[in-house]
Amino acid sequence: MLRVIDFEDPEFIRDPYPALGRLRSQAPVSLHEKSGMWLAASHAAADAVLRDRKLGRFWRDREPSEWWEPFNLLHRNQMMENEPPDHTRLRSLVAKAFGRGHVERLRPAVRAEATALLAAAGGEFDLLADLAEPLAVTVIAELLGVPVADRHRLRPWSAAIVRMYEVSRTRASEEAALDACLDFADYVRTLAAQRARDPQDDLISHLVSVRDGTDRLSGDELVASAILLLNAGHEASVNALGGGMVALLRHPAELARLRADRALVPTAVEEMIRYDSPLHMFVRTAAAPVTVAGVTIPEGGQIAALLGAANRDPAVFADPDTFDVARDPNPHLGFGAGLHFCLGAPLARIELQAGLSALLDRPTLAFAAEPVHRPTFVLRAFTAVRLTSPPR
Repeated sequence: MLRVIDFEDPEFIRDPYPALGRLRSQAPVSLHEKSGMWLAASHAAADAVLRDRKLGRFWRDREPSEWWEPFNLLHRNQMMENEPPDHTRLRSLVAKAFGRGHVERLRPAVRAEATALLAAAGGEFDLLADLAEPLAVTVIAELLGVPVADRHRLRPWSAAIVRMYEVSRTRASEEAALDACLDFADYVRTLAAQRARDPQDDLISHLVSVRDGTDRLSGDELVASAILLLNAGHEASVNALGGGMVALLRHPAELARLRADRALVPTAVEEMIRYDSPLHMFVRTAAAPVTVAGVTIPEGGQIAALLGAANRDPAVFADPDTFDVARDPNPHLGFGAGLHFCLGAPLARIELQAGLSALLDRPTLAFAAEPVHRPTFVLRAFTAVRLTSPPR
């Protein structure tokens, strides 16, 4: 039995990597007594958890179902909470719409938006509030076709919903999440109805019209798919840019190296995702007894891929606790692996490269105050990263 990991310990949440390293060195897979879950801490074990088809996401409505219905509705109809054949059908339909050139066409606009946001931020600014969050919301809203006047509503809805994925929650956070689910779903449903009447060149319009033969997304599936893309899209990129820039500024030699060679921006972005993973845990359930790293998970048992631990496994990454902007290869699991690999990874990479490039355009960057951590583990993030930087 393992008692090393306390998911609610503030010190662990502030810096989980020493404890995750000890866990990984003990065994690639361990039983966590308090939660009853197995924890996969090595890269090989976490990768196996993400890829093994005997392990999956099998959605069960939360009870009491009437109270939880707004939350259940969004999850029972989304690809991330389903396995084949439902997952295959949903992902195929969404990918058809997602792949119609929408992502790559946004690259110049994303770069221009990042530059404009930073220019408006002045000489001292909050990296999250002034750049990462508005950039992420603008990008995903532009992709989906959310009108500019409504975009300020997206981030609060998303932030409330994703708090449900933490190991521990409060009743107040659950109620806030349910309210957000209800309001967010109503909004997307209304927008989809408008696009059905008057299609535009945006993802919502294409989700409304996409079909595979006679098959198409139902109304509930469209709403769930759009909200999944919104939540996953801007939550991950905001947290990756925030945590990545904190790491980069704490490694000034690597920052100087990156300034000297802008061709390293793509590898630096991958290192940001690896070094301080924005998503730390992805839980899967055994459909049948399955063995991972020599440990048998019984049918119905849950095993969590600890992505942050896997991304610092010395068996895969040389000097894993070192931030290296030129690290290559970099087989991190920050976007998942296998069937549930992040559909929005290309968009996230464009966004992170644009944000990082805009920041490098400033001649100097320094902390104006100590960054403030968000007290969560599953979604690792900062709530404030104040920087000082005179514009060029």
